[in-house]
Amino acid sequence: MKIAMIGAGYVGLTTGACLSRFGNSVCCVDINQARVDSLRAGNIPIYEPGLSDLIKANVDAGRLTFSSSAETAVADADLVFLAVGTPPLPDGDTDLQFILGAVDAVAPHMRSDAVLVVKSTVPTGAAQLVRKRAVAARGGRAVSVASNPEFLREGSALEDFMAPDRVVIGADDGVAEDRLRRLYAPLADLTTLLVTSTANAELIKYAANAFLALKIGFINDIADLCEATGGDCAAVSKGIGLDSRIGEAFLRPGPGFGGSCFPKDTRSLAATGRRYGAPQPLVEALVERNLERQVAIGRRLSAVLGAGSRVTVLGAAFKAGTDDLRESPALAIVDALLEDGHTVHIHDPKAREVGERLVTGAKWSSSPYEAAAGADAVVVATEWPEFAALDFERLARMMSGRLIFDLRNIVDRNAALAEGFTLHSVGQRPQGPVRRPRSGGRAAMADLAASPL
Repeated sequence: MKIAMIGAGYVGLTTGACLSRFGNSVCCVDINQARVDSLRAGNIPIYEPGLSDLIKANVDAGRLTFSSSAETAVADADLVFLAVGTPPLPDGDTDLQFILGAVDAVAPHMRSDAVLVVKSTVPTGAAQLVRKRAVAARGGRAVSVASNPEFLREGSALEDFMAPDRVVIGADDGVAEDRLRRLYAPLADLTTLLVTSTANAELIKYAANAFLALKIGFINDIADLCEATGGDCAAVSKGIGLDSRIGEAFLRPGPGFGGSCFPKDTRSLAATGRRYGAPQPLVEALVERNLERQVAIGRRLSAVLGAGSRVTVLGAAFKAGTDDLRESPALAIVDALLEDGHTVHIHDPKAREVGERLVTGAKWSSSPYEAAAGADAVVVATEWPEFAALDFERLARMMSGRLIFDLRNIVDRNAALAEGFTLHSVGQRPQGPVRRPRSGGRAAMADLAASPL
């Protein structure tokens, strides 16, 4: 089939590349001519494992192209996907201006039998709004509209697309259902094609993300309780995760959730509930608690450090496997440390280029050891695999202090303790030697056990 993908951002590029792998002819459209030119030159603007190679292979095969002309791209398309941004409004609701603008741009030029597919994450009722807008833009001519939400995790998006837990097809008419069933036929033997209404499809996306975020918020609160009582959250998480009704996923405590999905989607779901008179109090509380946690952890680190410490933060992206810094807990912690007068050095294996443009006041380094030279403390803020294999003997020689804050619980505990480090993990009381503060306020680590994470 011929597909026009409106929007060449994270979702559009990943979805377009994967659909072209199925043998479809895909044109990714973006109004930013510079981005289009860069893509044509083989430069991929985002980091996602395997995506660059997949795009190159399909471009070389002639199945994937890039354009800035929506009118040309949709003229002969069987399916027109909308994969543009849906940013939050100040009240947490979703701004649909880019979706509706894209509808205005493509609807008049679509074939009469083409299907307009909303891929962007939108609140319930958006597909109906898109249909009305498209019909108006087409001078009253009918158009078939579908909802096909994405469930791609940054860092494993290609695997998620090719081996999904399910494919949700929101269709209110037979044309849309048939067209999307044929599109996803290569996955039909691997997963469930769930066909439902557009309204249900939209709610499924928000409800799924909110539920996963609630699991994270829950285990973070349990981690605080473990620290207060002397429990071990790792053991608690394992114990409850082995219950088949609960499952182990999203039960790892940390500094809170971030990224482009969970914060935005939980706020939007809460706003939708308020708009329809069906409040979502659990989600409302989760949103506030998550923000509070990120700032509180930064403050708790600062309280242990003492004035004017030099701190190394390992990781800036909101999770490993991506360079995405949107609403990253790591950056909230960096901001709190800087506000409290500490010197902060950051290393992230993929996010430095983006981070240097966004973060002011911190210094960036090309390796964890360069960042840690002379540091009083190291904070592991993102779960990159290389941070789980740190050379603590090397760190001990380079650092001024011996303090590790492991906010992802990935550090080799025995190796760190063997080199004289005091280790703070999430959901566990600190372990290691207690050192007295030195003059000048650097490396102040007295009474660590009284200040758990």
